[in-house]
Amino acid sequence: MLRAALLTDNRKPTTENGERSEPRYPRLVSAFRFDAGDVAFDFTGDCTYVMGVINMSPESNNRQTVADSPASALQLARRYREHGVQVIDIGGQSSHYLSAELPVEVELSRLLPAIELLAGDGFVVSVDTWKPEVARRAIDAGAAIINDTGGMRNAGMVDVAVARDVPVVVTYVEGETPLAVGDLELVDDKASQIAERFVPLLDSLTRRGLTKLILDPGIAINYRSDYGEYTRQQLRVIRQIDAIRKLGHPVLVPIPRKRELSRVMAYVAMSLEYGADMIRVHDPEEACDLVRLFGREVT
Repeated sequence: MLRAALLTDNRKPTTENGERSEPRYPRLVSAFRFDAGDVAFDFTGDCTYVMGVINMSPESNNRQTVADSPASALQLARRYREHGVQVIDIGGQSSHYLSAELPVEVELSRLLPAIELLAGDGFVVSVDTWKPEVARRAIDAGAAIINDTGGMRNAGMVDVAVARDVPVVVTYVEGETPLAVGDLELVDDKASQIAERFVPLLDSLTRRGLTKLILDPGIAINYRSDYGEYTRQQLRVIRQIDAIRKLGHPVLVPIPRKRELSRVMAYVAMSLEYGADMIRVHDPEEACDLVRLFGREVT
């Protein structure tokens, strides 16, 4: 079931005394409900879903999320679930631009046994890939969401999503794939630029019948840009998130992985403050704790 609309959230936050205070800014809420597998996702309320990352790619730099076997992936996912994670995002191909692109069969050999195990244990699994054949076989193995880090610009990926009728995370990326990026175009009003560039793509996808879409502004994609400048750009996009939400779809904020956990949590806190519908994290224990602190847990 899916309802497309856009609501304005006029509820006022509470103070420690339980009194209503004026909101710091008007916030829009994506008015969407849809199912992923057997689980209903409701983005019409004031909550944030948490997507926890598991990497089946041994070359990944995010060592704490790397699973070296399907059994270790299941163990990691169960730990995530205890912390409060609702979606497991699993990938077999490193998306860093310095990584080599894997053959499809290699990526599948890493992913499919783990996906089957996780789906069999009741997890909502998202497959992180830009390759249509990987997505197709992952869905057939039990994945319930496609997280297309190629931005849904591959006609084959669109065909897979239409045929399997699953929710899709549409990632903004300035490049054909995350491995084919250069410097990010840095502008002050980046979120509005992203939203503007999303519009023709969303029109095309909805004409194909794809409406269960989650928008990712792509701030966790690794670009060749100056690190400090890109960091400031990422934070500006979070502050400007309503420019993307106005398109009428839930917004997922992918939390960039930083060396300092304090900086990672600053991104999480900002995303919660500005009303992200979903966050994608490598540090689920700390992130879920902040979700509860902000009163944005899914009930």
